[in-house]
Amino acid sequence: MKTTLTDVEYGKDVIKIEANAVKNLIHLIDDTFQKAVDLVINCRGRIVVTGIGKAGIIGQKISATLASTGTPSHWLHSSEAKHGDLGRVVAEDVVLALSNSGETEIIQLIPFLKKIGAKIIAITGNNKSNLATYSDIVLYIGNIDEACPLGLAPTASSTTMLALGDALALTVFKKRNLSKEEYAFYHPGGEIGRKLLPVDAIMRKGEENPVTNEDTTVADALKIMTDTKGNPGAVNIIDLNNKLVGFFTDGDLRRNLHKGTSFLNNAIKDVMTKNPKSITTGCLASEAYKILRVNKIDQLPVVDNNNTPIGIIDVQDLLDTGN
Repeated sequence: MKTTLTDVEYGKDVIKIEANAVKNLIHLIDDTFQKAVDLVINCRGRIVVTGIGKAGIIGQKISATLASTGTPSHWLHSSEAKHGDLGRVVAEDVVLALSNSGETEIIQLIPFLKKIGAKIIAITGNNKSNLATYSDIVLYIGNIDEACPLGLAPTASSTTMLALGDALALTVFKKRNLSKEEYAFYHPGGEIGRKLLPVDAIMRKGEENPVTNEDTTVADALKIMTDTKGNPGAVNIIDLNNKLVGFFTDGDLRRNLHKGTSFLNNAIKDVMTKNPKSITTGCLASEAYKILRVNKIDQLPVVDNNNTPIGIIDVQDLLDTGN
């Protein structure tokens, strides 16, 4: 008697089928993969990723991964290409074409791509297909049984294409040897931006960076803070050699007001925070965020290698970077 799987059991089977398809891909990675990596990294144009249906959706993600890791890339819909978008492709480009069967309408583009002069890398599950035959490099994902109950809906095949695309993109990324700062350039927003952007990219500088000397009265220092563009709520205090010796914030003002207002005529050096926490130019925003969080402060001076204040980091600037 045939046992019917529960929904949970069947769901696990789907994951097992897709996981095994990806695992089997390991044995198919050979010198051809190396040739694809070399072709991509030496490309003088862009990596144009194309496909149709589910493979096309996977292609969009692969193109995005390439672009975000330093390899210029854009997505080209295989059908739209036949109606003018083929003009997006030039001879210096490499076309990465995705098709499990290797016999979708993507085949109709090959003669034109050849005429343009672009190289073609195919990702396919049919290494005898027309796509495979006329491509310069074939990355074979194997003859894959889909996880679909009917064996038809692209599931294991598209998952495997995604894994192979990631392997290609990240191997190229590794060879490019980008620094964290270079990688962050492509990710100015979100959590990645907050972690990897240098403080120089988000600090308040120039006319947004209030600076005054330690003999300035508190009242005059407050005016400088108030008149500064962006109203940073803090001021850097320097000595005669332009070195950072103190920091004064709105919080410091409120704490001193409890004692009266006579201090407003005193020199700022009498009430400033001496030898304040600071961060050096070139450090990552994540380091600034850690200093602010650990010390429970809202602003942080940014200094150069000579300890001259060149900016201010406000906690709100860091939070805005994550949006």
